[in-house]
Amino acid sequence: MQLVFLLEQVVNGLVLGGYYLLLALGLSLIFSVGGVVNLAHGAFYALGAYLSLEVGQRLGWGAGVAISPVLVGLLGVLFERLLLRRFYTADPILSLLVTFGLALLAEQAIRMLWGAAPRPSTMPPEFKGNVLLGEMMFSRYRLFLLGVVVALMTALWLLLHKTAFGRVVRAGVQRPDMVAALGIRLQPYMTAIVVLGVATAALGGALFGPITIVHPAMGTEIMTVAFVVVVIGGLGSFWGVVLAALLVGVVRGVTIHFLPAAGEASMYVLMFLVLMFRPRGLLGERIERFE
Repeated sequence: MQLVFLLEQVVNGLVLGGYYLLLALGLSLIFSVGGVVNLAHGAFYALGAYLSLEVGQRLGWGAGVAISPVLVGLLGVLFERLLLRRFYTADPILSLLVTFGLALLAEQAIRMLWGAAPRPSTMPPEFKGNVLLGEMMFSRYRLFLLGVVVALMTALWLLLHKTAFGRVVRAGVQRPDMVAALGIRLQPYMTAIVVLGVATAALGGALFGPITIVHPAMGTEIMTVAFVVVVIGGLGSFWGVVLAALLVGVVRGVTIHFLPAAGEASMYVLMFLVLMFRPRGLLGERIERFE
């Protein structure tokens, strides 16, 4: 029974890793291409959760999950054009301070619009209950979330590695000067990356709302974990962030099984060990600044 329970914790850890991945991947892409430390990324995650609840109350849960990332993505266009674009060639500390202020402003705006109390979030009846696989029992909704994360990451990988858009983005990460010499402007691609990143974060808020607590500070709380995942995975590496997110999720899940009090600390210990031997992260690459 102990082995069965441990395997269940590993699967739950993979689901948790997928949750982290939806935030960390967009955060990593925005920094890799634009050189901007976006501390407001968690605010888009929280907005996705709240907008999903609002739309879901009127049109149903599925519509809320589908529409909220679109709405947040439109906000991402304004966010990139009116704010982030000013900091692509500036000192990264400036973007860090400005987006930190924006994150605080967004959290207070959420409190004013929806109140400070946590909001209830429910899942569709068809996803309630558990699935038995041999002696193991898994939540239907968690298995659904794992499938959605795998499908989404596959789609993002295909976009970044099998399309002309992805080739320009990856070239912009490694050699922005060469991309500029070819007459390609990176700013439109940066807008698309920001929209993709914040919409993915919003989708995470919408999907994971039923198994987490929807409250105004939820974006601030998740940002620490997202940064840990990005640091462990390494900047500029798609698979590095994927591997780090799943690794952090599984390590936390297994640690909670043996030492419940050490679950939160386990990811920091993992980051320390990785950086001791791989200062760039697991699969990190050398990044040149956006020009």
